[in-house]
Amino acid sequence: MARPAVTVAVRAARAAGNVILRYMNRVGSLTVVEKQHLDFASEVDRLAEAEIVRELKRAYPDHAVLGEESGASGKGNARFTWVIDPLDGTHNYLRGIPQFAVSIAQLDRGEPMHGVVFDPLRDELFTASKGDGAFLNDRRIRVSKRETLEGALLATGFPFRQRAHLDAQLAMTRALLDKAEDLRRAGSAALDLAWTANGRLDGYFEPGLKPWDMAAGCLLVREAGGRYCDFAGRDGLPASGNIVAGNHHIVEQMVEAIAPALTPELLKV
Repeated sequence: MARPAVTVAVRAARAAGNVILRYMNRVGSLTVVEKQHLDFASEVDRLAEAEIVRELKRAYPDHAVLGEESGASGKGNARFTWVIDPLDGTHNYLRGIPQFAVSIAQLDRGEPMHGVVFDPLRDELFTASKGDGAFLNDRRIRVSKRETLEGALLATGFPFRQRAHLDAQLAMTRALLDKAEDLRRAGSAALDLAWTANGRLDGYFEPGLKPWDMAAGCLLVREAGGRYCDFAGRDGLPASGNIVAGNHHIVEQMVEAIAPALTPELLKV
């Protein structure tokens, strides 16, 4: 049975998903702003986030909220913080590419406790609570059983915020593709992590993510029997945002493979 916090997060995610689907055929008329260079947000992002915050605050008025669009709200010293990305994959959405999701996670002093990733187009609902396992539409999911990088299908992203590290990331990609079967760049970190938890992908890596990009997805991976860490192999949700995720064998081999390409900046905690 889902924990009450997950039930609330699911309700919030579905409310946001309804907003996202309602505006899909009107993308050309949406108001879009460039928050910073190459960082776009639409009115759908803001409307969907408002739906999420409303549901969370109704159930947990004393919890803090950190949203991609609205920033931080609530008590600064709150034990629990909800981190939310109302539309992970905005660039895809605005171009009509069907790869985006809602991501919601509850953190307890920085550690993911409950998480939901919802793909409204496919009606796929990924949920997890610490110690309870990970699920897709109420069916238990597990990370892939692949033991080596040979034949592995990996995913990554090339975030606009991290273009200064592009040379290093391309070197990491080259090192991994020397062994792996192939690599995908689909444009939604939340779905990449959810698909890694579900075994569709064997592993995932990306630099410079924000907590709302990865918290729910990382919890899914861990509760599906996998592991997540930073580029140096340090476990836990990385403050750097430099993430590697997959089953234990794949993560260990990915960290080893990318090590020669890492710069001092990418090794920071």
